[in-house]
Amino acid sequence: MPRTSSSRPKSRRTFLKVASAGALMIPAGLAMPRLSRAVSRPVVTHGLQAGDVGVDHGVIWARADRPARAIIEVATTEGFRDARTLPYVDVLPETDYVAKLLVENLPAGHDIFYRVTFFDLADANAISEPVSGRFRTAPTGLRDVSFTWSGDTAGQGWGIDLDRGGMKAYATMLKHQPDFFIHCGDTVYADGPLAAEVDLPDGSKWKNVMIEEKAKVAETLAEFRAQYKYNLMDQNLLAFNAQVPMLAQWDDHEVTNNWSDSKVFDDRYTEKNVRLLAARAARAFHEFMPIAPVAAEQGRVYRKVSYGPLLDVFFVDMRRYRGPNGGNLEAEPGVNTVFLGRDQIEWLKRELLASKATWKVISADMPLSLLIWNDAENKKGFEGIANNEPGAPRGREMEFAELLSFMKAAKIRNTVWLTADVHYTAAHYYDPNKAAFQDFNPFWEFVSGPIHAGTFGPNELDMTFGPDVKYAKSADGTVDGLSPAAGLQFFGHVKIAGDTGVMTVTLRDVADAALWSVDLTPEQA
Repeated sequence: MPRTSSSRPKSRRTFLKVASAGALMIPAGLAMPRLSRAVSRPVVTHGLQAGDVGVDHGVIWARADRPARAIIEVATTEGFRDARTLPYVDVLPETDYVAKLLVENLPAGHDIFYRVTFFDLADANAISEPVSGRFRTAPTGLRDVSFTWSGDTAGQGWGIDLDRGGMKAYATMLKHQPDFFIHCGDTVYADGPLAAEVDLPDGSKWKNVMIEEKAKVAETLAEFRAQYKYNLMDQNLLAFNAQVPMLAQWDDHEVTNNWSDSKVFDDRYTEKNVRLLAARAARAFHEFMPIAPVAAEQGRVYRKVSYGPLLDVFFVDMRRYRGPNGGNLEAEPGVNTVFLGRDQIEWLKRELLASKATWKVISADMPLSLLIWNDAENKKGFEGIANNEPGAPRGREMEFAELLSFMKAAKIRNTVWLTADVHYTAAHYYDPNKAAFQDFNPFWEFVSGPIHAGTFGPNELDMTFGPDVKYAKSADGTVDGLSPAAGLQFFGHVKIAGDTGVMTVTLRDVADAALWSVDLTPEQA
């Protein structure tokens, strides 16, 4: 993550000194909100978001309805008595009026309150109502850490049904007041048009809130942007975002189902160039997700987010660098076996080796050993890593065999994989004694989702890496899946005890029922 100042964690005393120095930084000629005399005032259109929080920093996001200047204030008190005004951000049509700022020099382990106000660039008297949010920076010492994860928002035609409470799982997660939320991908469904009404098996109707852009697949930049705006119409998600930072990665539906360079589009698409669609989708994703920029590569999703001495989270990108979906059975590395790509693999090795955190969580947008077909109806080709050949690693499996072997040889302990994608929840224990490939240490992979989409599964397993299903709850093979009305919407909750370092992983549903749980004791070096 780029730095414009010292990375040394700031104390609250230092923060207060900086706040005092910057307390009068409202731009000259702009009135304070309470003095606004304009007939038409800017509007904060889609709430606030924070993301990629660390010991002394975090990303703040907001969007206006017109060209405007965003004034962002941060404080350590809810009343903003010690507010510090940050350098302004001008928002224009070129970025769809989105303001996003990496805020630094924050005190560690502290609640941070932030406030965003938009000033109309064309009228100094037109000032929005201020909107406030909060997040918690990572600690430098040992304290409990709590976070949730899931994936898959507004998929399979299931959008916002106000009569059914909207995207209720976000409200359920908020009850736990996690330090942050990991969205493992499919943050939107750009390829999933909505109908105004859908008949349910019980005779009732699902009634989607509709906007024009959700009635077709996304192809233009404006249509991709609208996918995120639609989700941000849900009151549960807005309330969640205002209090819980989102650490996001992407998968396929941000562009289109199962996309790679070999993607063949159906008749719904007039634009057949997958690279052009992916470029538009990536721009919308980075505009609307509170993800911090990575100086080394524009638009990069893979990165490390450190959350104190107990936890490092490594986000991998299983989409942007992959070769074409296909047979996945090659015996030698080549163009068709690339999944993470050499640069990302070497980055992950270096960062894992350098990590001093007790727990090293690898956040993946796809599970390692579940069969995910490129053509699910005919069971042809492979979208995922596994290839339905439970022998020596071949195809895309070779990259993960290399990575797992490296982690064993380098004595990298306490790794846990988190993912979503398959639209059910499960706990997998990877045991080399049950695997065809055995050069790795045992580890856990936890799957949880969807947060608000259709429920499917369970998927078949490939035994190359020896996964053992310790728990699973799914749609039990229902061909067309189940709607959110069935109640099978899932997320995972992780707690790391500050005194012992024990990680407790609990799989939960939309009703907040604890379906399954395990305590993991960290190995000592």
